[in-house]
Amino acid sequence: MTSTTVEQILVVPTSLFREIGYFEGLSTNVQPYLETLLDPIHTSYQPRDVMEADPEFKQLIPYCIFQHAGEIFYYTRGGGQGEKRLHAKRSIGVGGHVSSVDENQADSPYLEGMRREIDEEVHVESSYTDRCVGMLNDDSNDVGKVHLGIVHVFDLEEPKIRPREKDMLETGFAPPEQLLAEIDQFETWSQICLKALFS
Repeated sequence: MTSTTVEQILVVPTSLFREIGYFEGLSTNVQPYLETLLDPIHTSYQPRDVMEADPEFKQLIPYCIFQHAGEIFYYTRGGGQGEKRLHAKRSIGVGGHVSSVDENQADSPYLEGMRREIDEEVHVESSYTDRCVGMLNDDSNDVGKVHLGIVHVFDLEEPKIRPREKDMLETGFAPPEQLLAEIDQFETWSQICLKALFS
C-alpha cells in the first residue's frame, strides 16, 4: 500500500454483536459468535481511519497467545506499532486487522488475515497446535469500543518465537503468575486474557 492508500479492514455492525449476546470481558462461548460474525452476509471491508473512530462497527481482530511448557510469550509495544493508543504497553497478544488483501485467498479471509498478521509480527520457529478459546470485548476505553477480539492459543513444541517487527521490544516467556503480578503494565486485552484464562 502507498502512503495515500487507506487500508480496508474487516468489520461487523456492533448491533449484530449485541444481537448475538453482548458481554464485557472474555466469553468462552465462541461458536455462536464465529458462525454469525464471520458470515460474509454480515461482514464488510471499510476504511480503517474511519472505523477507528466509529463505535457503530466492531473490527474483528485475531488475538494470538503463544505458550510453551506453561509459560506465556510476552513483549512490549514500541512506538512504531500500529495502534498509537497502546504504545509502551506490554502484551501477550499477537495479531491485527483482517484486510481486504486477505479476501480472495483460498481459505477464509479471517484465517488468512490471522496467518498474515502472525507472519508480519513474529518468526514462529516451532511446530504447534492452536485452538480458538474465546471472544474478547472491552468497551471501557476508546480502543476497545471499536474492536472485538477472537482469542487463539498456540501451544508451541519448543519456545522458539522471535519478533519480526523492530517495535516489538523486551520479548520472552514467563509463567502466568509472574505476568499476573505485573498485570498493570499490560494492555487491557492482555489483562482480561491473563485473568480469565491463566489465573
